[in-house]
Amino acid sequence: MTIKGFDTTKHDAQATPVDPVKISDFDLDAYRDYAGELTGRCAAFMKKSSGALVYRRMRVAEVFSYGCRDMRQSLEWQLGALKKSMAYEADVPNFLEPWYGIGVVAGSFGIDYLWNPGQSPVVKPVFNTVDEVLACDIKPVKESEAGQHSLHMIEYFLDQTKGKLPMSMGDIQSPFNNATMIVDTSNFMISLITEPDKVFQLLDLLADLGIEFYREQERLIGDAMVKPGHGFASSYAFEGFGMSDDNVVMVDEQHYINYMAPSFVRLGTAFGGPVFHSCGNYSDKAQMLKRIENLKMADAAFTAETDPHPNPAAPFAEALSGTGIILNARMCGDPETVRTTTESLWKPGMKLIVVTYSQSPEEQKQAYEIVREVCKTGF
Repeated sequence: MTIKGFDTTKHDAQATPVDPVKISDFDLDAYRDYAGELTGRCAAFMKKSSGALVYRRMRVAEVFSYGCRDMRQSLEWQLGALKKSMAYEADVPNFLEPWYGIGVVAGSFGIDYLWNPGQSPVVKPVFNTVDEVLACDIKPVKESEAGQHSLHMIEYFLDQTKGKLPMSMGDIQSPFNNATMIVDTSNFMISLITEPDKVFQLLDLLADLGIEFYREQERLIGDAMVKPGHGFASSYAFEGFGMSDDNVVMVDEQHYINYMAPSFVRLGTAFGGPVFHSCGNYSDKAQMLKRIENLKMADAAFTAETDPHPNPAAPFAEALSGTGIILNARMCGDPETVRTTTESLWKPGMKLIVVTYSQSPEEQKQAYEIVREVCKTGF
């Protein structure tokens, strides 16, 4: 096993180089059949109280940075990723994502994207206080520039692929994450202490805006929809609505449950149940995951190559075993890294998806067989 740390020289530590593929050169029916076969494995997994799947995530760096601005290029990179993924042994197919930045909901408050050269779009908070946000003019997300582009991207992807390929919604931020893209983060956190009722009101408003906007995405995508979306292993057979809630590391458990969880749960429940992601080490909140009503899945990084501050495995294995909550465990690294990490996460009663980033089909086959061996599972 080669032990490596997080590589700060990479633009995207979880990305795989791919060659773009034009839609005219992509075999839609072949990929549809491939995805259908793997969907059967996903459906069987969902019926079990315990088990493991392998997902070889084929993430393209350009798609999640400057490339999202050009929907044609984004689609061609993603088609290249889907084509390449078929050579890697896995149980969960890759999917298309109409990704267009992470601050889409901020557009409802008049906050536009900033485009720095070679980078993904960002938004900067323009309000100093929660009161200012609550008093401003608000429009539906779909009427903002970013919201309109996101919906047009979905329509373009569907038109080009004839709806034959699995597709998720765009990247979804929790109400808590979105709040700190709209109002100064320090002041927002102070308001959580000094005026929590107003914070609760803002988070509720953000949930409402999200429900309206993502219902429109859901309507457009229709039968092509896979869940829970974005950075999660996703399938026609899976459930839930994946949201990034990275700010969880900044609050204690009880504040999160009292003030952040209600809007998170309400937004997730509108689409089949909440699904949780945070970057970094949030292992001190692993037990808290069980307190999030009807949580379907949680995502976390477990190796040093995946995240500069990865999670220890034990808290998640102890918290989630026997709960039915699926753990989406990301682990960049060689097959032996996959082995040691999977061994530390697996115990009877776990529902585990091992997310790998193997560099070659041969290496992926080794990792795949290791997971089957450790978890005593197969299809």
